[in-house]
Amino acid sequence: MREIRLHDTASGELKRLEPGPSGRVGIYACGPTVYSRIHIGNARPFVVFLLLARFLAHEGLDPVTVFNVTDINDKIYVAATATGRPSAQLAVEMTRLYRADTDALGLGRPTYEPLATESIDEIVGEIGTLVERGHAYEAGGDVFFRVRSDPRYGSLSHRRLDDMNQGEGVEGAERKADPLDFALWKGKKPDEDTSWPSPWGPGRPGWHIECSAMAEGLLGTEIQIHGGGSDLIFPHHENEAAQTRSARGAELARIWMHNGMIQTAGEEKMAKSVGNIAPLHEVVTEYGREAAIMYLISGHYRQPLLFSGEALQDARRRVQRLREVLGRVTTGPSPETMARHRDGFYDALADDFNTPRALAALAAWTREANASTEPVGDGHLREMLETIGLEALEPLEAIAGDEEAEALLAEREAARAARDFARADALRDELGALGWEIRDGPSGPELFPRESP
Repeated sequence: MREIRLHDTASGELKRLEPGPSGRVGIYACGPTVYSRIHIGNARPFVVFLLLARFLAHEGLDPVTVFNVTDINDKIYVAATATGRPSAQLAVEMTRLYRADTDALGLGRPTYEPLATESIDEIVGEIGTLVERGHAYEAGGDVFFRVRSDPRYGSLSHRRLDDMNQGEGVEGAERKADPLDFALWKGKKPDEDTSWPSPWGPGRPGWHIECSAMAEGLLGTEIQIHGGGSDLIFPHHENEAAQTRSARGAELARIWMHNGMIQTAGEEKMAKSVGNIAPLHEVVTEYGREAAIMYLISGHYRQPLLFSGEALQDARRRVQRLREVLGRVTTGPSPETMARHRDGFYDALADDFNTPRALAALAAWTREANASTEPVGDGHLREMLETIGLEALEPLEAIAGDEEAEALLAEREAARAARDFARADALRDELGALGWEIRDGPSGPELFPRESP
């Protein structure tokens, strides 16, 4: 097994992944808050951490993935009120659509997908422990975490206490002992249509405690990897870390991994609150699941990724090239002379899950396969494609039997041989108008169906 190193946000360094007993690797990734359908940016952590799990399994490890669903949240109440629907009904419907939209990516499901509404007992229990240990206090039906009781608070986000703002607005501020404190339990308000019983009165959990309880309940403390978008580092993940540290006396995660945001033109983060979103189901419908996956892994997971139609078209072209190669190689083992490209692919993934470098190694393998005059088996290629979620790709074979197209291709090659490049270009355009694209193969130019715009 390769030594696997991943960037840890808390230390700012690459850390060696240390599996648990029998190679178990717990991965907790924050899932969506289900108040509307997810967009392509929400899909990035879903894809990154499921593919990371595939890579770990390839290396002989036993990944256990937990992606939660936040179905209790202020945003759900606001969205439900705006549409005149019960909040629980909206959350159930959006959870169903979230699963349908991510199912369309064809990557399978995480090992566990806990709902906050199904974890109330665990959440209330952890809040009770924090109160008993002096890290939390009740105030008028609410319960707040006492931030200054944790001497390591700020160690994940590297912020000074005096520079922090929990982003909770002024609601409940008069009940807080310190403006830095954040809500663990929120007492029921007259206009809210759901609540749960607790020792502090009816109400609902705060966002941060939900994830701590769900992560611990399924993976324990000191899980190997906690992931999510970089926008969650503060306050969400900082608060999760503080809660678990204070309640359990242990760190929640050994490695904190954060993916960069999807950005639109002008370097603005894609967000529902901004209104610049591209719904995942629309992207998959227009470009295909394979292109969506290829787009999401085209940049290093830690870096922002620019969203545009051009980027998705480029991803679709890269997928098309892979289909063409699959149509040219034979079924069976690949020559060991090409194993260096496969090894480079997996070495890149072992080095902070560097998918761009892995894709470069994959491209080098396909170039060599295309240039080979000997039969090349598809073994390496299929192995690599499965790791990045493209195992279902169908081969695209060169088209033969269209007499008109074949005649035009032959005429074009004759024009090129005669150095009549204007005529050759005109014939190429004529083939394009008929729906054909010319690609250079090992035995010369070949015709493929032209990609739709």
